Amino acid sequence: MPPTLASLLQHSALKLTVRAGADRLDTPVRWAHASELADPVPYMDGGELLLVTATNLDAENADSMRRYVRRLAGAGVAGVGFAVGVNYEEVPAALVEAAEEAGLPLLEVPRRTPFLAISKAVSAAIAADQYRAVTAGFEAQRELTRAALAGDGPAALLARLAAHIDGWAALYDTSGAVLAAAPDWAARRAARLTPDVERLRDRPAPASIVVADSEDRVELQSLGTGRRARGALAVGTGAALGTAERYAVHSAVALLTLTTARSGSLQGAEQRLGAAVLRMLLAGQPDHARAVAGDLYGGLLDAPFRLLIAEAAVPAGSELLTETMEAAAARSGEALLLVPEAERVVVLAADGGAAVAACAAYAEAQDDRAPREGGAEDSDVVVGLSAPSGPIAVSAAYKQAEQALSVARRRGRALVEHEELATGSVLPLLADDAVRAFADGMLRALYEHDAKGRGDLVASLRAWLSRHGQWDAAAADLGVHRHTLRYRMRRVEEILGRSLDDPDVRMELWLALKTTEAAVPAEE
Repeated sequence: MPPTLASLLQHSALKLTVRAGADRLDTPVRWAHASELADPVPYMDGGELLLVTATNLDAENADSMRRYVRRLAGAGVAGVGFAVGVNYEEVPAALVEAAEEAGLPLLEVPRRTPFLAISKAVSAAIAADQYRAVTAGFEAQRELTRAALAGDGPAALLARLAAHIDGWAALYDTSGAVLAAAPDWAARRAARLTPDVERLRDRPAPASIVVADSEDRVELQSLGTGRRARGALAVGTGAALGTAERYAVHSAVALLTLTTARSGSLQGAEQRLGAAVLRMLLAGQPDHARAVAGDLYGGLLDAPFRLLIAEAAVPAGSELLTETMEAAAARSGEALLLVPEAERVVVLAADGGAAVAACAAYAEAQDDRAPREGGAEDSDVVVGLSAPSGPIAVSAAYKQAEQALSVARRRGRALVEHEELATGSVLPLLADDAVRAFADGMLRALYEHDAKGRGDLVASLRAWLSRHGQWDAAAADLGVHRHTLRYRMRRVEEILGRSLDDPDVRMELWLALKTTEAAVPAEE
């Protein structure tokens, strides 16, 4: 710890005596400085022991000393050392009273103690404190390095770091989830900082922020050196970090950054292997794919999996989604085959697993978010998800994901599952601009006819088609005679130039009617 007024008083060679402020002797001393200026405050940084002989001071004037001492206390001066036997044989009572009133420590310096001796003592104590801090920092660096190389994961490194800073430490992945914390109780505290980690993640690495509340002081440090952070480290302490603690934190950041960089290189190799496995599966070679997959992806191919295709307007969107899925898979111990493909990413993930659930949650959050003025956000993605599949049907699963992706684009949704296409109505699949234009063009002549008051051909056509061409039932629905309905259907054929006996025509007209109905907003 840095020198204090109390430690200087204990220095036997200095022979200092307390004359005021005895209850504040634990004040740290940043430097010792001699000045005979009537107002030295403009030249003070705070934390100094000011050494004076009162050459230019009216030290026996109470008002003058009161103003002088208040200025020093307001500037953060640690204390005043007054040399006796030079201009005054003893410390003036006015100065003592002013110091007591302001709560500023006042030390008497005997004539035989030169100011230089005090300055040397303070300088030596500061140097010794810095040496201890550097030595402790290097020792922390060695311990943290040993912990990182032991192969026990980040938990051991965090435990050593928490001990060195006398606080707690936590490691986050790119999604803001807590990967590890030390001591164990810190995991709950760290989880409350996820919004702050997300805020830090949006800044180019390296970056840091300080979060202070009633519990502790937390520093968040990003991990990584690229455009996007690869994680974050949080350290919580009761006060600001000292020099030794700062060394330990910087060492931990460097070690964890190297670990994430190494993980990134391994991830690149895994992606290349995954791409080879995917090509074999798409080529109908599941046995070869399983042999190449080995232990890395073999477990994924032994159970039902989903194939998803994600694409985004900018790379950051798909990167954030895949990082979220990777983090979820890592926490649950799942294998995840991920292959970047131009502007999109192809993923094989365990059916019902954490990665697929994380993808669905990410997409739901995107759909719930209000659209931003000016277009999509950088994190916006569109995902098509296949039905559960196996190694022999990957080609079909890829087509399913492609179809679901196409529908997701048309619907303006973040994610569409193939099961929705197989079990739902076909009408939502047709709800795009091209289909609406076709429907409007096909029925326009009928709507124009009805608008001139010549009959209700559109409603009659709808009733007749809904009753599968049954004249009596359709006429009853309309409240008209069946002959009237027959006349109207002949007019429909004449106007459209199409025969209602053709099943394709009836199908097209029905879909056109349903499409135009869906496009009409509900009345308030």
